[in-house]
Amino acid sequence: MGDYLFSLVLTVHVLVGLGVIGLVLVQHGKGADMGAAFGSGSSGSLFGSSGSANFLSRTTAVLATLFFATSLGLSYLASSKPAAPSSVMESVQTAPTPAAVEGVPAMPADDSKAQSIPK
Repeated sequence: MGDYLFSLVLTVHVLVGLGVIGLVLVQHGKGADMGAAFGSGSSGSLFGSSGSANFLSRTTAVLATLFFATSLGLSYLASSKPAAPSSVMESVQTAPTPAAVEGVPAMPADDSKAQSIPK
């Protein structure tokens, strides 16, 4: 259930982010109104001369709020997941070592060749 919800919120987050990018690119800058006042272009737009700025800016504000909310939701969902082991060795379970046979040491005490050199 958690992975499904995370995927759903992530998908909405990406789509809202793309929507914000698209709306910001479509909007006119502040200098574009000056050119429209002298009759040089797109004053007769689809939404009217001032209606497009109002509609696009409000829609951008709504999408930015949704983007912020999905960002918080993703951070909450990611922090509530169980932490993965930080090392591969933490996930490996070690087998207990077999007990040494009595009287026989498990490993030689000194493995150096210095003992075999004659004095």
